[in-house]
Amino acid sequence: MKRTVLEMLKEASREFKNNIYVSDKTDAGWRGLSFGDVDGMSGELAVGLMANGAQPGCKIAIISEGRSQWIISEYAILKARAVSVPLSVKLRPEEIAFRLEHSESKFMFVSRNCISIAAMMADRIMALGVKIIYLDEYDAEYEAMKAKGVECMLYEELLAFGHEHAKEYSARLEESVEAVCEDDVVTISYTSGTTGNPKGIMLTHLNYWANSHDAVQFFRLENNLSTLVILPLDHSFAHTIGFYCALLCSISLYFVDARGGMRNQLKNLVPNIKEVKPHFMLSVPAITGNFMRKIQDNVAEKGGFANWLFKKGLKAGILYHGDGFGRHGFFNTLFRWPVYKLADALVFSKVRQVFGPNFKFFVGGGAMLEIKQQQFFNCIGAPVMQGYGLSEATPIISVNQRHRHKFGSSGGVLSGIDCKIVDGDGHELPLGEKGFISIKGLNVMKGYFKNEKATAEVINAEGRLNTGDMGYMDSDDFLWVTGREKALLISADGEKYSPEEIEDAISNCSDFVLQCVLYNDHCKYTTAVVTIDKTRLKNYAQANNITSGSKLLEVVSKSVMSFTTDFSYKNSFPKQWVPSVFYVAPEPFSEQNGMVNSTMKIMRFKVLANYKEAIDRMYSVDGKLDNQRINEETLLKIIS
Repeated sequence: MKRTVLEMLKEASREFKNNIYVSDKTDAGWRGLSFGDVDGMSGELAVGLMANGAQPGCKIAIISEGRSQWIISEYAILKARAVSVPLSVKLRPEEIAFRLEHSESKFMFVSRNCISIAAMMADRIMALGVKIIYLDEYDAEYEAMKAKGVECMLYEELLAFGHEHAKEYSARLEESVEAVCEDDVVTISYTSGTTGNPKGIMLTHLNYWANSHDAVQFFRLENNLSTLVILPLDHSFAHTIGFYCALLCSISLYFVDARGGMRNQLKNLVPNIKEVKPHFMLSVPAITGNFMRKIQDNVAEKGGFANWLFKKGLKAGILYHGDGFGRHGFFNTLFRWPVYKLADALVFSKVRQVFGPNFKFFVGGGAMLEIKQQQFFNCIGAPVMQGYGLSEATPIISVNQRHRHKFGSSGGVLSGIDCKIVDGDGHELPLGEKGFISIKGLNVMKGYFKNEKATAEVINAEGRLNTGDMGYMDSDDFLWVTGREKALLISADGEKYSPEEIEDAISNCSDFVLQCVLYNDHCKYTTAVVTIDKTRLKNYAQANNITSGSKLLEVVSKSVMSFTTDFSYKNSFPKQWVPSVFYVAPEPFSEQNGMVNSTMKIMRFKVLANYKEAIDRMYSVDGKLDNQRINEETLLKIIS
């Protein structure tokens, strides 16, 4: 049997034919489609695509919120032996245009929530000869798009055509599916392009087949679980775990309700969780961090005994569990267990109900999840099984398992991947020694589309992928990721250090800091740019009758440094990398201001470039006083 995504779909439609695969929220409630439905409908849609000119190797873009039609469309693309180009709903028109042109896309599936973006670039779409396939019913937006001269067609019309002409095209469809090879490209996923034009990552059928099979086997994922899909579908993380692992163990995917606009997704998240009652969810640190802060705020509002027991129970639980891997000592169990279990019975059990009665765990990816979050969610009974990977690796390289995990680590390496820690010359380093993470396996991408030079820079002659990340393996075979090579801080004497752990420690321990980016480029001391949780600071200022900028700065300064005395981090970081000066940014880093990408990762390069003047000021002779004055003014504006 060929190791392709389509073979996985065929097998799932036989084994789980009537099990629900994908579900969307409608006015009448949740509407589900089975594995058999998706297989059949994707074949009909493939006929519609082929009848309208889709050829083998044709590139077809998709820009939409998470929904069933995305998955059906992508399987249809593959059955037509074409290539999917998944696009983020957060892209600007010029960014979409670049990807359409570079990928040579001939079609683009577009949802109602994204049609306005397409309309803004109608002239460019026509110039590129791209045909629009509208995922929703005929409406004014679709009519307006056609009026601009763009060639448009309806998803439902293509589906209906395929259904009506199924017999006529059956031989051609079967021939197309049979011709699909393991090395055929499934997706061209574009990087964020923080330091230049984005690169198109080519992931093949074999890449996805290998990574999804390895992940299910390594994680010991059981059958018939359900998940609420809260991550965007354009990323390989959602593809591998959402699309393809689901085929192997009958996972039901429910998509967060985005009707009426993308902003409704956030509003509908908690209500949808209550309705769906998922067994697990995929997440990234920004999402779990937001959950953590809201839980803390909600418990704090209750005050009194509940808040006191919550804090005591968290500390007791963290000390009781330790790193999650080592055995508990007798005295640790004796002194910590009673308080932890009391808090679990009276507080944590109520807190985790926000995730529903069936909830078992999160699978975390997208960025490093620092230990504070891992400890927090483990204590409340909704553990985050943190993993590590990158799109070029399809993307999973390692993950913590429910039966074997270690907090702070990125888990064990999947069995089908050869992972080595190497020095700058490619020589393997011993256990415990930091170096570059290098991998080899069937999950390594085919390369960057139309960019052989960039491909050769990251994949060597032996097929090993240089991830660009640094880390080490411990004696228990857990992978520890310490940061990106390009993000390293460099002191005046040339010593290097990865800043991510300190940044996460600051934002997770501070009551008021939302985000933090450290800076040190051959300097005598380290500085930081931080953003502030406006609501928390404003509430604190009102409760304590604080009206002066100097007092606000004093409170925030103590909060920034609170991680140095936190029991999870105390004495963990060398003093030279702890920021001695910080600048308060006037607004949070966000996708709107271009400093956060679609997976909610902070784009360090853009933050440092945007606040270069402020950073330079913190290193000038008189700049510290100016920086203090500016921070005081900014904080007063934040609480006003």
